[in-house]
Amino acid sequence: MIMFYFSGTGNSKYIAELFCQNKDIPCHSIEEGIDFDERIVSHDVIGFCYPVYMSCVPRIMREFVARHMEALKGKKIIIFCTQLILSGDGTRKLARLFPKGHVDVIYTEHFFMPNNMNDIFFLPLASKKSLKKALARERKRVESVCQDIDNGKIKRRGFTFVGWLLGVPQTLFMGATEKRANRSVSIDDDCTKCGLCLRVCPMDNFIVRDEKIVHNHNCTMCYRCINICPEKAISVLLDGKVKRQYKDMIT
Repeated sequence: MIMFYFSGTGNSKYIAELFCQNKDIPCHSIEEGIDFDERIVSHDVIGFCYPVYMSCVPRIMREFVARHMEALKGKKIIIFCTQLILSGDGTRKLARLFPKGHVDVIYTEHFFMPNNMNDIFFLPLASKKSLKKALARERKRVESVCQDIDNGKIKRRGFTFVGWLLGVPQTLFMGATEKRANRSVSIDDDCTKCGLCLRVCPMDNFIVRDEKIVHNHNCTMCYRCINICPEKAISVLLDGKVKRQYKDMIT
């Protein structure tokens, strides 16, 4: 078994690494410069972990799966997604990227993690106390998942009709949201051109042009740049200065 994850600000990384520590298996970010096909082919069970965006799989993870589709053929698949409130059929969305019969999905689970969307005023960022509580709760969930898998239990959370129903309105909204993110990344005059956003962006979305840092219309909405910018100079979906940053899980 091996696990591949994408994590914008650390939530999904936490779940992926905790699971892999419990199972004593390899754990890799999909941003690593390694031979993923070789690792996929040499393992029978492939795990995926990612944040769910309005019941959808982040574009960077969708593109990863597409690149390695042939190597994944015939594999058993485990899918974990991290969510804030509800993810509908967030795990099933990744399963549906595969042609029918291409893989065997044996286990899926959703994990409730703190909000990292710092520019949505009605979604509070976690305090250190609430973060500690959330992590303790999800550690227990990971332990339960490991026991299920050890016992050969098959579970597919997010594959029910209710999950699909909850996901429909989010999915319809997500397409427009992704397009908006690609065109609306903003960098204000407080930018000091420190280059941190260039180094941390998983999509290489920032470039230097005319001695300014600008975006390249290639955002996957991970919120890493917004939360890590020293000057709070970056916004994605909403215009205006961000006032809060989710830093506790960023590594």
